[in-house]
Amino acid sequence: METKAVVMQGPGDLALRSVPLTAASKDDVLVDIHFSGISTGTEKLLWSGEMPPFPGMGYPLVPGYEAMGEVVEAPRNSQISTGDKVFVPGASCFGDIRGLFGGACSTVSTSADRLVRLDGGIGPEGALLALAATAQHVLATGVLPDLIVGHGVLGRLLARLTVLHGGNPVVWETDPGRRAGTHGYDVLDPAYDQPRDYRSLRDYACIVDATGDPSLLNTLIRHLTKGGEIVLAGFYPGSVSFAFPMAFMKEARLRIAAEWTREDMDATVALVADGRLRLDDLITHCVPADEAETAYPTAFSDKACLKMILDWGGTA
Repeated sequence: METKAVVMQGPGDLALRSVPLTAASKDDVLVDIHFSGISTGTEKLLWSGEMPPFPGMGYPLVPGYEAMGEVVEAPRNSQISTGDKVFVPGASCFGDIRGLFGGACSTVSTSADRLVRLDGGIGPEGALLALAATAQHVLATGVLPDLIVGHGVLGRLLARLTVLHGGNPVVWETDPGRRAGTHGYDVLDPAYDQPRDYRSLRDYACIVDATGDPSLLNTLIRHLTKGGEIVLAGFYPGSVSFAFPMAFMKEARLRIAAEWTREDMDATVALVADGRLRLDDLITHCVPADEAETAYPTAFSDKACLKMILDWGGTA
């Protein structure tokens, strides 16, 4: 069998190609992908050539760890059935082409235990569940952020979950377009985030950075309360450093929130299913997968693009 897939041949070199699809084992599920998302974090680093050499990383590679689709074949004893809508966190089923991510394709073959069953009525928003579960993972310790840095999709999901859990976060965003609108929480230009008396910085007990920009760390430490915590929720391709004296005076704590767990995903799916967590108004661009060669650069460079989704329907 073959499948159509986005293939990154190297930095800045991407094309939609027919690639071999590894034959499914007796325990595998075959899924027709309906929608896949483009990550402006790790996939942007693959595009730019800045991605660190993690095990299994390299070119050629099928990107995509944010996908949803419909099961077309399933083992008899599987908890997943033919016709189920599922979230697909990628797959590795493309022969010699790396599939460390592997969700940006028309069909995947993968084990049933990697899939997450979704409500049958969900559409392209199903591809956002990876980011929503990542946001849930940040909050898994029970500590709610007072300040979230960055109002992209991850920042918005963090803020929505924080409000849902009883918090009242402030969000910093430098781009005016991303500050616009009514959100249920304050979105501020960090240059104007000052306390009322203007005699000192406004301090926060828990700051979550969702930007992946390591140059912000010293600024964030200055805004910590004593004993406060900074959570790094973005992905940082190189060294992360900070000046020690201010961190010393603040007795700053640093936590890294990495990949979501199955528990995070299950909790997120439940919140979406009962309507408590909204995924609406996060997808700004949805284009046919045939336009992948222009969609990826747009997702990485256009500030007006919060989330780019590829629609695999009709891709031959």
